[in-house]
Amino acid sequence: MNHLSAFDYAVFLMYFIIVSAYGYWVYRSKKKKRTDTKDYFLAEGSLTWWAIGASIIASNISAEHFIGMSGSGFAMGLAIASYEWMAAATLIIVAIFFLPIYIKNKIYTMPQFLSNRYNNTVSTLMAVFWLLVYVFVNLTSIFFLGAIAIETITGVPFNICIIFLAIFSAIITLGGMKVIGYTDVIQVFVLVAGGLITCYMALKLVSEKLDAPSVLASLPLLRSEASDHFHMIFSKGDKFYSELPGIAVLVGGLWINNLNYWGCNQYIVQRALGADLKTGRNGLIFAAFLKLLIPVIVVIPGIAAYVLYQRGYFHSEMLDAAGTVKPDHAYPVLMNLLPAGIKGLAFAALTAAIVASLAGKCNSIATIFTLDIYKKFIKPEASEIRLVSVGRWSVVIASLIAIVIAPALRSFDQVYQFIQEYVGFISPGVFAIFLLGFFWKKTTSRAALTAALLTIPLSTLFKFLPTVTNGAIAPIPFLNRMSWVFMIIIGLMIVVTLTDPKSKDNPQGLEIDSSMFKVTPAFTIASVIICGILAALYTVFW
Repeated sequence: MNHLSAFDYAVFLMYFIIVSAYGYWVYRSKKKKRTDTKDYFLAEGSLTWWAIGASIIASNISAEHFIGMSGSGFAMGLAIASYEWMAAATLIIVAIFFLPIYIKNKIYTMPQFLSNRYNNTVSTLMAVFWLLVYVFVNLTSIFFLGAIAIETITGVPFNICIIFLAIFSAIITLGGMKVIGYTDVIQVFVLVAGGLITCYMALKLVSEKLDAPSVLASLPLLRSEASDHFHMIFSKGDKFYSELPGIAVLVGGLWINNLNYWGCNQYIVQRALGADLKTGRNGLIFAAFLKLLIPVIVVIPGIAAYVLYQRGYFHSEMLDAAGTVKPDHAYPVLMNLLPAGIKGLAFAALTAAIVASLAGKCNSIATIFTLDIYKKFIKPEASEIRLVSVGRWSVVIASLIAIVIAPALRSFDQVYQFIQEYVGFISPGVFAIFLLGFFWKKTTSRAALTAALLTIPLSTLFKFLPTVTNGAIAPIPFLNRMSWVFMIIIGLMIVVTLTDPKSKDNPQGLEIDSSMFKVTPAFTIASVIICGILAALYTVFW
């Protein structure tokens, strides 16, 4: 059951050859006589809007979406889609307000922004932190979850899966941002096509097992069979309220989480930093449209698996060795039911998501280490060729570290949720530093350092600070904690700034004027369409 057929492997091999060959062609055809850092790390001026948008989504989507989000669809239903659908609205805000500031001020890395806006102390602290998080959390978890997913589907041993992922991602990453950006277009096409086919086959299975007249009729059947899985907003007292606390997904902590991730995150913003403003904005709006599709690809199959499980199917497949239901088994179980060839395409889609995400993280690790650590502190006089070489070696070393650490994550339960929560410990502080750095010229370096130092202690305090819900003592929901910490840090930064003599003549403000935030009519129309779709979705599934 948990193995691919020869035909599946043939389909996957075709995908592997196409991506590798296309990446090599991009590398050869677009290679400069002398590769410099801006060309290698940013593909300066060479990425089109559709390559930028596709690359952003490819870097974002990985095994945790296919496996983890589908499992959340099985457990809690459509509500988990808020992370994806609200991200679409977030990308519009980033495109209008954040991107023009980066491009106007010639920002290429997030630590560079902090250095320009505050000082080298703030910049270096955050650069070191980002490197640690990217290597020990993001890269390691993608290797782990990706290898687990491939092992589950193919039966290939975990260690071999990790080595394969490392080699595949290295082939793409070592070619630089141009290769990553353009191969990501293929990756996203495979990802979406394979995901949609898996969703269709899941609905087809529902129609067959539950005697629905057609595949389309399976959708209303799912809603009638699992009505509790088609609500976007949980009320207090719901067992999933702590994960998605009611209206906070629309007006609370989810915005902080999303704006920090999409607007202040190197491996996301980096795709647009080398482009002109119009191209970068069009890339972000394209990514926003793709974001609307993701829940269809990963959440609906999870709900389909839940309905089938409730009807008596997949009982043994959905249980672990201790007999406990494991929602994260939902997507692999469905994939294993796909016919030969189609299963190979779905497997290629999953691999595309993992490899593209690995490549994105690796390139950002190389960018920050090379430009913000090596060039600044280790060898300031290094040549462009030397810096590109250092960037490539940092990819290799970071991948080796992640590969060694990844197996240790087997000891954790719910790895993805654990990572999301604890990375969120610093999100309020990082976003506060960027937000006030953007839009309040008086904000001082002392205020930024205060935010950086207090974010984790405050988040820890609120994690263990109980609240009373329906007469019972419970921890404060994760997203609500983020809101409280963010507001406290913003208040502290304002107080520190106003009591700091340097705020009166702070020279570190960025170049900003209102004309930077004007958008084209086409961008406005696209934004209105996205917001209209979101309003309709939340109205129907409230």
